[in-house]
Amino acid sequence: MSQTTFRMLVRLGVFVACLGVGGCRSGATPTPAAGAPPEFPLDSVAGRIRSLVASGRVAKLDRPGFASYRTQLDQLYAPGAYAPLWVDRSGGPTALARTAIRALLTAPTEGLDSTDYSAHRLERLADTPAAGSRDRQSVGVFDLALSVAFLRYVTDLHAGRVDPRTLGFKFDLPADRHDIPSVVRAAIEDGRLEEMIEELRPALTLYRRLQQILVQYQALPPDGPDDLLPPARTSIRPGDHYVGMVRLRRRLTKLGDLPAGRAPPSDSAPYTGELVEAIKRFQARHGLEPDGVLGRGTLAALNVPISHRIDQLAISLERLRWLPDLSTGRQIVVNIPTYRLWAWDSLGTGGKPTLEMNVIVGKSLDTQTPVFAEEMKYLIFRPYWNVPTSILRKEMLPRLRKDPSYLERNDLEMVRGQGDDARPMAATPGNIELLGQGRLRVRQRPGPRNSLGLVKFIFPNDDDVYLHSTPAEELFNRTRRDFSHGCVRVEKPVELAEWALRDVGGWDRARIVAAMNGGSPLQVNLVRPIPVLMFYSTAIVLQDGTPQFFEDVYGHDTRLLRTLHQARR
Repeated sequence: MSQTTFRMLVRLGVFVACLGVGGCRSGATPTPAAGAPPEFPLDSVAGRIRSLVASGRVAKLDRPGFASYRTQLDQLYAPGAYAPLWVDRSGGPTALARTAIRALLTAPTEGLDSTDYSAHRLERLADTPAAGSRDRQSVGVFDLALSVAFLRYVTDLHAGRVDPRTLGFKFDLPADRHDIPSVVRAAIEDGRLEEMIEELRPALTLYRRLQQILVQYQALPPDGPDDLLPPARTSIRPGDHYVGMVRLRRRLTKLGDLPAGRAPPSDSAPYTGELVEAIKRFQARHGLEPDGVLGRGTLAALNVPISHRIDQLAISLERLRWLPDLSTGRQIVVNIPTYRLWAWDSLGTGGKPTLEMNVIVGKSLDTQTPVFAEEMKYLIFRPYWNVPTSILRKEMLPRLRKDPSYLERNDLEMVRGQGDDARPMAATPGNIELLGQGRLRVRQRPGPRNSLGLVKFIFPNDDDVYLHSTPAEELFNRTRRDFSHGCVRVEKPVELAEWALRDVGGWDRARIVAAMNGGSPLQVNLVRPIPVLMFYSTAIVLQDGTPQFFEDVYGHDTRLLRTLHQARR
């Protein structure tokens, strides 16, 4: 709930005055006789709630992708004739109200911000004296304030705070089937608020693992000036001396890469033994070469504040809320910052992926791999590579104008027409000019030198991006692998083809290898499309609970954090 909205709620009546210790000066319910149980005219509160909702002054908080809260409040209260939902016959908060407030207070454990929902204010208001110090206006506004906060919290928890399309992520996802106001009302009536919150969380096992690590990092002591590791003039190798040995050991212990309870060394001690092994573990968890060398990149990663790691975990949870139900059926997931692909028979089961491998993604500067969800529909063995216009104009045409033999040396040919049966054209000066005008195009012939390798996996999309093999297999040994023009190169194309064609009769490994080494392009359609998710998360958690953090190669984390901060302001 925004600060403006909360102040508006306060101005609607004697909100604070009536809930304070001093009581109300007008309109308050008379104090009952001594010994009589305090009763509150809840029927009269219903009228106040109805009028406040109808006025549209309560919480008209339109956000992309969601109906206004005025509409949601009508849906929430109308079935009960606008009777209050969160107060009892004494006018005080019910046990379910306290459950809802407790959920708002613990929102940070979900990567959310409790101040977005005025959690602490609502907690203070719920703890004020009951019955005799409250009137129908203040009780009605409290009930509405909690409803608005809780509706927003549940919606954020279930679907996220940001529409991914505003950040350029191409998720054309089906509309959510949950009617949040109806779900919340049913949970209140049935007394199962906690169960409802659990059901609306993303069901992915990865979400729960990330949440657990987030709670662990939130419990770590905040960084202080003494936590910063001093720079080194040269890389520190095993056996060398480093002036920050004491801080290094303390940092590795804090992050869990070094067991606690070890005797602290002096800064004059050499860098050896368990510290080297701890650095290797740290490097492996942060997308660095696990060589045990304290170089510039490793020291920079060690000095990343804990608060930044918490942000990475929180926005990784946010992105998982954007996804559709992935609990059933086969899935392919490519996580761009980790340069990894996973193929799952059922992603929601929490088991191991059937197949995983390294990948190469688009260059961070100018040919980034887009983030989207599509469906793989067919494979092509021995594909042509149709050179994109941008590559043709920037890279090939200048070379071709200087040296027409450039095409033949690289198994390239000019053709007229769009299909695989397009007619090749000679590399004459006239045809080169037609090529520059866009009237001809260039493709690379099938074969082991083809830039797409020997197979590509097609999921039609506006960016013309797909998975494919590559002749440049040595690049998979690099730690950072953003080298492509946008498509994703896969490390194990034969295994991926086996997995994808499992339901297509007759396509065993031997036939796949034969098709990859055949003489001409061959398209094989899938029996059922396979969802493919091009995703972006710089924080993940392995099945054994080990957290991993990676560089924000495309700057998507920075943009999402900026959007969330702007929305909060």
